[in-house]
Amino acid sequence: MASDTQPGQSTIENDWLKSYWMPFTPNKAFKAAPRLYERADGFHYHTSDGRKILDAFSGLWCCNLGHRHPKIVEAMKAQIDELDYSSAFNFGHPKIFELANVISAQFPGDLDNVFFVNSGSEAADTALKIAIAYHRLRGEGTRTRLIGRVNGYHGVGFGGISVGGMVNNRKFFGSLLPGVDHLTFPYDMATQAFTRGEPDIDVEPFMKELEGIIALHDASTIAAVIVEPFAGSGGVFVPPKKYLKRLREVTKKHGILLIVDEVISGFGRMGAANAATHYGVEPDIVTMAKGINNGAVPMGAAIVRKEIYDTFMDEMPTGVEFFHGYTYSGHPLAAAAALATQQAIAEEGVYDRARELAPYFEEAVHSLKGEPNVTDIRNVGLAAGVTVASRDGAAGARGGEVFLKTYENGVAIRANGDHLAIAPILTMGRAEIDETVEAFRKGLRAVA
Repeated sequence: MASDTQPGQSTIENDWLKSYWMPFTPNKAFKAAPRLYERADGFHYHTSDGRKILDAFSGLWCCNLGHRHPKIVEAMKAQIDELDYSSAFNFGHPKIFELANVISAQFPGDLDNVFFVNSGSEAADTALKIAIAYHRLRGEGTRTRLIGRVNGYHGVGFGGISVGGMVNNRKFFGSLLPGVDHLTFPYDMATQAFTRGEPDIDVEPFMKELEGIIALHDASTIAAVIVEPFAGSGGVFVPPKKYLKRLREVTKKHGILLIVDEVISGFGRMGAANAATHYGVEPDIVTMAKGINNGAVPMGAAIVRKEIYDTFMDEMPTGVEFFHGYTYSGHPLAAAAALATQQAIAEEGVYDRARELAPYFEEAVHSLKGEPNVTDIRNVGLAAGVTVASRDGAAGARGGEVFLKTYENGVAIRANGDHLAIAPILTMGRAEIDETVEAFRKGLRAVA
């Protein structure tokens, strides 16, 4: 329906905002007091009301090199003049093959073959389908069960929310996929609050629980376990030391595939190309998105071990080997942006810069301990979570207010209920970290 009010016009009701149903946003509250970004450059957004906002959340975990990086802008402009779209079904274009080689070179072991999609949600569903189909091709068609983790986030497809464990993302949508179990979330605020980095606790109770789930269902029915290296969307919760390595050992012992969701942790957030490299673990499948091309164009991927890819090629000798894909898989514009992103990362030493900044970032965020209502602080690499005490009968209200006050102080962070998160652009320096933490501190004090 047409609106009588246009962008830029003043109206109490903000009529021109009504048609857009915003994702993961309290629409009524936003449209009563909108926060509109009109342009961006470097570390900052510029708003429609003339403000300059420091982006302390890398867009949404994705703009790791900042906004409008000149190499990425140049590559995208050149690409649109050359090739706007190419079907990925029975056709290809050179840049997507080049990109697959660039990506695979950054992953450990024989994680060699890349299936391109358009988001982390699609990457997760793709990985789950690959896992189940792989077992069937090997003659183990009974392996259809999946194991996720409480508080896990693997996007918003039906597969992703089935193995995910964030309650509000699941409870409205029926029974979801059958045959899914969940591991306990390996974090206890009562004993681990204000931990710096990975908690140094015994991981064997969590492995014993996994062994119990496997025994309950029998390994012959289980296709894959999927986890994040750290739970970013839930509020930056960090598993204990050796957790991922032990998961790899237990799953491998039982012939179960390990899928590691690196949509957030990939491409520098951990001070390495990926968390698999950082932790010295070789999963069977890794999902990625966001930082793959600096968030410039929707893109994601799942990378698989060579043996998995070869199984599809060998067991399906003619015709389509994997009946799956998307209209925009490997889009030329996304590929061009990704190649430019990967080139910039390498030339600018971004992984090393992030790793070197991480200790300063840790000290800065933990300086918030003792501020009003702060009950926990967690960090890993260039990611941190801060939990504030919930108000009685109004869970999430205080966190939302701290988010808004921090924005009023000129810094954008992220709130998920009463868990707030910081994810600085990887090329920021100490000055931007200080500005972020001080704006956050003022926000905490203003809400006290």
